[in-house]
Amino acid sequence: MTAAERAALKGRTAAPAARLLRRHLRGRGHALRRLALWSAVESLPSFASGLLLAHAIDDGFLARRPLTGLAWLAALGILQAAGALGTRRIYPWLAATVEPLRDSLVGEVVAGALRRTIDRAADPSSGGAGAGISQVTEQAEAVRMLLGTALRNVRQLLAAGLAALLGLALLAPLPALTAVLSVALALALFAALLGVQVRRYRAVVREAERIGETATEIVQGVRDVVACAAEPRAARTVGEAIDAQAGALRSFARSRLVRLPVLALGVHLPLLALLALSPRLVADHRLTTGQVAGGVSYLVTGLQPAMVLLVDAGGTLLLSLAVVLGRLAEVCAGPDAAPRTAAPVAATSYDLEAEHVTFAYSASAAPVLADLSLHIPEGTHLAVVGPSGTGKSTLADVLTGLARPQRGGVTLGKVALPDLGEEQLRAAVALVPQESYVFAGTLRENLAYLRPDAPDADLDEAVDAIGLRATVDRLGGYDAAVPPGGGTLSQGERQLVTLVRAHVSGAPVTILDEATCHLHPAAEARAERALAARGGTLIVIAHRISSAQRAQRVLLLDGSAPLLGTHDALLALSPLYAELVGHWRT
Repeated sequence: MTAAERAALKGRTAAPAARLLRRHLRGRGHALRRLALWSAVESLPSFASGLLLAHAIDDGFLARRPLTGLAWLAALGILQAAGALGTRRIYPWLAATVEPLRDSLVGEVVAGALRRTIDRAADPSSGGAGAGISQVTEQAEAVRMLLGTALRNVRQLLAAGLAALLGLALLAPLPALTAVLSVALALALFAALLGVQVRRYRAVVREAERIGETATEIVQGVRDVVACAAEPRAARTVGEAIDAQAGALRSFARSRLVRLPVLALGVHLPLLALLALSPRLVADHRLTTGQVAGGVSYLVTGLQPAMVLLVDAGGTLLLSLAVVLGRLAEVCAGPDAAPRTAAPVAATSYDLEAEHVTFAYSASAAPVLADLSLHIPEGTHLAVVGPSGTGKSTLADVLTGLARPQRGGVTLGKVALPDLGEEQLRAAVALVPQESYVFAGTLRENLAYLRPDAPDADLDEAVDAIGLRATVDRLGGYDAAVPPGGGTLSQGERQLVTLVRAHVSGAPVTILDEATCHLHPAAEARAERALAARGGTLIVIAHRISSAQRAQRVLLLDGSAPLLGTHDALLALSPLYAELVGHWRT
């Protein structure tokens, strides 16, 4: 890779990280301004220490006026107290800057991880999801900690380093010029080798994610691993990931050796030059003894801590922050980061149509749906039936836009689903899966999740129609707290909650993907009739034959030629459908 290519790569990775940080710091200007103000107060002792020490020595102690010397030192003590006050006032504004960033960053990372999950479901060949859990729980928290620590250290770097150089320039211009040139050389060397450290630390982060992904896959399939006597292979797989990260850590540690020449150039060289030349400079009356002592004070107590912070904070904290932010920026951007060039198109009706849809879960797998065409007019009540593995749930994902077919497409009101825009599509099509998701919060928040402004009258109507009234009364009303996972709610009650949620949403198209499997037949019939009577299109991935009998139309998926008709027509025309009906009744 050429130097130009490395610079381009660095720019492409740094820019999204910087944009991500700026986006989440937006609105924190007041806190940042207060932080800068108190940082300036904190830097007063570093700026004035050498000047006051020189006056104390030259005008006080060497001039045989000890009280004057003590007065200059007392002035330095007063400035130290002011600096301590500045340090004390910094931390509340530092917290006001950093703490809200974690919440907003976690929100965006979770949304990005969900987008990746949806894209992976829509296009399984797009690859893995990455370490989403690691990014939310570790990397987002790491940004908060690293940014807080970096801000503290950068303040000290600016306060100690710049204040010391400025004070040295006012006290002794010649040593100051030497120090500035040495610091410039040290910074140039540090910047030249920073790219190597960034690349090596990025490798550390990626290998850590690989360990999490590998271990998660093995833990989730541990029963199969044991059953197949594959423990040695599993251990070897995890061991290889751990060894790879250890190698990346060693490589990164070697790159940290840059701190030695940086400190030598930025601190030791100007200090040695001042000490070596001070006798000559004092003898030629170019410097006084107090100015030499003040210059040494600036270099030792001001510049040296600043350069140490530079190589330590810049080589670890700022580097880690840049790499982790860059990694999170990749997740937040999603795999397709190109902005939408056209505004979403509004659907003029809610006719749902699939045209020559073919979908497979990988390029080498047989299609689950092959050249399927289906027209579902607005207001239709359709049941989808078929043996396991014929693509019923896949069809539900395709009709909701959660899975993108390799060929063909789906339209709503003659508008392709991708052109509708995510918000409009989710408002128009509600999918109720078999897994009933009940969230921690109040019962009202759960029922009105898809329509938060729903009034109690609409909640009452949906609860009574679906059959959840007894559960609402048992829990104590809509404001009853629901613990994580649903608490005491049975599986059937959780499904009723999700069905009420779909009823309240008012979505013109509702798809039930075996969403009533935990209900007894009477409760299932009541819920389906309520959703059908509400108006709009209802598509039911049937769990029982009774769902097909209630539907206006039935779609039979059998892996070859789908059949569409009424229950009675399919019963007469299709031996497979007749066999399914007999199986269900048995």
